[in-house]
Amino acid sequence: MDIVVCIKQVPASSNVKVDPETGVLIRDGANTKMNPYDLYALEAALTLRTREGGTVRVITMGPPAANDVLREALYMGADSGILISDRRLGGADVLATSYTLSSAIKTMGHVDLILCGKQTTDGDTAQVGAEMAEFLGLPQYSNVRSITPVNENVIQVVSELGSTVLTAKIKLPCLLCTDAEINTPRLPSYKLKKQIESGEEPLSQISLDFFEDKDPKHYGLAGSATAVERIFPPDISDDHAVISGTGKEAAAQVLDVLLQKKFL
Repeated sequence: MDIVVCIKQVPASSNVKVDPETGVLIRDGANTKMNPYDLYALEAALTLRTREGGTVRVITMGPPAANDVLREALYMGADSGILISDRRLGGADVLATSYTLSSAIKTMGHVDLILCGKQTTDGDTAQVGAEMAEFLGLPQYSNVRSITPVNENVIQVVSELGSTVLTAKIKLPCLLCTDAEINTPRLPSYKLKKQIESGEEPLSQISLDFFEDKDPKHYGLAGSATAVERIFPPDISDDHAVISGTGKEAAAQVLDVLLQKKFL
């Protein structure tokens, strides 16, 4: 089974800087990590490879520093990684990001299964996987907590959709977005790391020039259907008031505060 896993480098903390002109996150590679939900997708891919054979390739879009998450995936057991890096791709919203990833996957040859984490911790849109499937013309399921091969052409998945649990059989190729309940991700292997570092890293880099559609208007800020009008960190204030007394007295004080602030 030939599997592609989409991963992303995200800020390791909530203290991130924002470009005041474009409204997008400044990703300088410092204090970053692999998106936690992508770890579950990668573990699912590695488990399927162990059972069914095949390959696991990882792909990400970002600046050169994003190679760090590709290396982490290699140390966990992925066979190879591809970085999509091009200034013309910068500032992409979910639509342009999905189109970029799907365009890159089209260059990768035969693929049986594409796995994504259900969402990222920086954008939290949970839309990229579904939009990629639309661009690629593939069936797609989200919130997948179980993947079981039925035969070489069909897999069975279990998806948790709120209060409903859905079990379905899907023909390959397809795209799945995995939930955190699917597994427990393994740690990177020190032995694999030393083996990879002692040889040639199975990493490659591609740009817009590698895609079939090379029109820059379809990528990055130019290809984005949405634009961030303003983004800013929330104001942090420790102003507070202590209200004491009986329940009736406290309720009267709360009412006074609400009236003073014209909330009522």
